[in-house]
Amino acid sequence: MGSGTGSTFRAIAPLIPDAHWRLIDHDKQLLQEAARRHSQNDNNIYQNADLNDLTSLSLSEADLVSASALFDLCSKEFIERLASALSRFKIGLYAALNYNGQIVFDAPHPDDPVMVELFNFHQRSDKGFGPALGPESARTLAALFVEAGYDVKLAQSDWTIDENAVELHRLFVDGLASAVTETGMLERDRIVKWLEFRIGQAGTKCLVGHSDILALPV
Repeated sequence: MGSGTGSTFRAIAPLIPDAHWRLIDHDKQLLQEAARRHSQNDNNIYQNADLNDLTSLSLSEADLVSASALFDLCSKEFIERLASALSRFKIGLYAALNYNGQIVFDAPHPDDPVMVELFNFHQRSDKGFGPALGPESARTLAALFVEAGYDVKLAQSDWTIDENAVELHRLFVDGLASAVTETGMLERDRIVKWLEFRIGQAGTKCLVGHSDILALPV
C-alpha cells in the first residue's frame, strides 16, 4: 500500500523470491516508474487506487500487506478500518518506518525543541486520511492489531543521517522548516535562522526516530 516506486518490494522481494506482488498507489506516475524499474519481474501487478477505499484494493487475495512511511500519515479511524479488513481474512501486516516523534541532532541549536514540537504538531494534520496520527502511529497500530487478535512485534528502525547523506540532511531540515512555517506558530525569523544553522551543519549526524511493526494473525 502506498508503494511509490517500489522501495519496499525491492527490499523484501529477494527474501521471498516466489511471491506475487501487487503494488498499489494513487500516483500513476510513481507506478509507471515502479513498473519500469521492475520490468523483468512478471509476478507484479500495478494498481492505481485510492487507498481510502479499502474495498477496491483486493485485500482478500493477500497473505501479507506491507507499507513503508505511510501510517504516520493516517488517522486512527483509517487504521481501525484496515485492521478490521485484514483480520477478516487473517492477513498479516508489515509496516515499516513509522515516524515516532524523536529527532536528535548531534550539533544542537537552542530552537531544536520548539522546531521538533511544531513539526510533530504539523504531522498530526490531515494528509488525506483524516487527522493523522503522526508520532503516535506505531503505538496505535500495535494496540489496534493486538485488539484485533494479532501477534505484534515492534522494533526501532531509526534513520541516521550522517556525512554520507549531506543532501538528504539539507532536504530533511528544509522540509521540517517548511512544515513549521505552515503552522504559523513560530516567528519566521527564528525559523530562517534555525534553518540557516541546520543547513550549515549538514554532514553532522541527525537521528530521526522510526518504528517497524510486524502483525501476524494468531
